[in-house]
Amino acid sequence: MAKTCLRGSVAVLLSIALAGIVYARQGQQISAPIAGARQTAEFAAPAADRPRLAERNPRYKINRSDILNLSFPLSPEFNQTVTVQPDGYITLQGAGSICILGMTVPETSEAIKKAYAKVLHEPIVDVDLKDFQRAYFIVTGQVTKPGQYDLRYDLTASQAIAIAGGFMPTAKTQVFLYHRSPDGWVQARELKLKDFLHGKNVAEDVEIRPGDLIFVPEKTITKVRKYIPYSVGVPLSTTPLAY
Repeated sequence: MAKTCLRGSVAVLLSIALAGIVYARQGQQISAPIAGARQTAEFAAPAADRPRLAERNPRYKINRSDILNLSFPLSPEFNQTVTVQPDGYITLQGAGSICILGMTVPETSEAIKKAYAKVLHEPIVDVDLKDFQRAYFIVTGQVTKPGQYDLRYDLTASQAIAIAGGFMPTAKTQVFLYHRSPDGWVQARELKLKDFLHGKNVAEDVEIRPGDLIFVPEKTITKVRKYIPYSVGVPLSTTPLAY
């Protein structure tokens, strides 16, 4: 009788242990996809403290002093030309003022339609840029003609430096490219154009974008020579003095 009770107790304990193992495995199988989903969501979600990736083929955004032609096909009496003021506003005939600074042309069209909805029934408006800020790039530092230049077609960093007159004898071929992203971040990149000029790494000659700044630093030896005292016409000896 005692042996029968003992066997029954062992069987019950084994059943409980097996049930616990199965339950634990099921819990792991359920929690694993949840953890994976959390990791995927965290990876996919953009961090607030990181710059966004550059948008491919971004639309032009309205700037100050831009001039726009507004055409109303069904109400030509409202046709007008407006200029963006320094504060980003435009004054609309019979519809007050609205701010369009930083908007694209389609967004501007929708904003103007909304403003005229109080005056016209389902207004139709066409917005054309008459005069706007041209795309540009800046080259500064040790180049022959530093300054701002129009970016009228696709250019690489080496081509932009060539437009600025090329490297000066005092220039390093290790330059820096600065680009300001739409969210206010400034991206800096070092370009080793010496490798590109020697045909070693063509990937260093990157394409520039509107608003980019290229800085060409000065050679270290040139900086040092400014503080070495020597007279005009007296050769500078590099041999050590005998004591």
